[in-house]
Amino acid sequence: MGILYEDVVVIRQAEKPGESTVITVNCPDKTGLGCDLCRVILLFGLSICRGDVSTDGKWCYLVFWVMGEPTTRWSLLKKRLLEVCPSYFSTSRIYYYRPENQQRKPPDVFLLKFWCSRDRIGLLHDVTEVLCELELIIKRVKISTTPDGRVMDLIFVTDTREMLHTKARQEETILRLEDVLGKALISCEIELAGPDVTACSQGSSFLLSAITEDMFSLELPAGHLNGFRVCSPVTITVDNSLSPSHTLIQILCQDHKGLIYDIMRTVKDYNIQVSYGRFFSNPKGNCEVDLFIMQADGKKIVDPNKQDALCSRLRMELLHPLRVAVVSRGPDTELLVANPVELSGRGRPLVFHDITLAHKILNISIFSVEIGRHMICDREWEVYRILHDEADEDVMPRNKIQDHVRKILMGWE
Repeated sequence: MGILYEDVVVIRQAEKPGESTVITVNCPDKTGLGCDLCRVILLFGLSICRGDVSTDGKWCYLVFWVMGEPTTRWSLLKKRLLEVCPSYFSTSRIYYYRPENQQRKPPDVFLLKFWCSRDRIGLLHDVTEVLCELELIIKRVKISTTPDGRVMDLIFVTDTREMLHTKARQEETILRLEDVLGKALISCEIELAGPDVTACSQGSSFLLSAITEDMFSLELPAGHLNGFRVCSPVTITVDNSLSPSHTLIQILCQDHKGLIYDIMRTVKDYNIQVSYGRFFSNPKGNCEVDLFIMQADGKKIVDPNKQDALCSRLRMELLHPLRVAVVSRGPDTELLVANPVELSGRGRPLVFHDITLAHKILNISIFSVEIGRHMICDREWEVYRILHDEADEDVMPRNKIQDHVRKILMGWE
């Protein structure tokens, strides 16, 4: 079975402002493809307002209606969506499915190190935005402000284009940083991060003593706990009567940024195949999802314990896809944001971008930042630790900071 290359991913852009762009994907199937596609869509800052997914287990057809921005790079989005589709090779411009015989080696990690003569509100967000536009994926960050006001940034990145080892790509990156930082930029260097340098980027072991495991619990809290906020309820029902071979999962919940990604990554982590799916978000901010699913063995889910486990995890991931808390770090105040890492090892897109955006909007200076990964409650978490400038601690209440950061992350502001 073959398909023309240009038909694997088709993007029909909106004709008028306020209308949705339609993305169609027609390719060989694989477990977790929906998650991978939704992750790319989220990475480009798009929101899915409607979707249809169908597959016979070998070939799939997916349609996403998305809302974009005037600056959305649609041709680049198409290229990135093609890259997550199962491999294909050409014969006279016709492409066929080719099974993945081996895993790609992990991308090289580079250290971006630069000094600025002074700090300013929003500097970190401006740098993060440039790196996102350059498709440099931030893996770790250590940012410190010296007593004399200078800022040292150590940012560990991987390059989606796999070209950061070249002089041209490094010069492009430095030039873009010079444009946004201006005369404040003292020096900028890019180097391949060796094991000794990468070790400096690891998360601090202080985390576990700084916050209780309540924040990272995989069970819904009975009351109001640190890192959790009350929001609209999630309704999940399981029905095995409508199909002889599939279990129907129906979800009603409040919409948020990356909602379909959160559903698909959970299903992917459980190694569950979605044979048919439909989702729709209405103007009031509510989302309806229908998924006809089966286990890896091709059977429906009839075990009540497995049903309960899946529904419980879905409910948790939809209510609290990210954990946000403001805690004490010795005499200082620290913002903690955490998100679970996929079993494939990938973190959630744009989290650091949205954190820095929230600080820029609130006019809060960031004194230092650490990003690291921790195994907590038998699960890997990506944890962002933002230490605030002491001068801002008495200006902005903690709960206001926490709530505003959460709203930005969830796409509610």
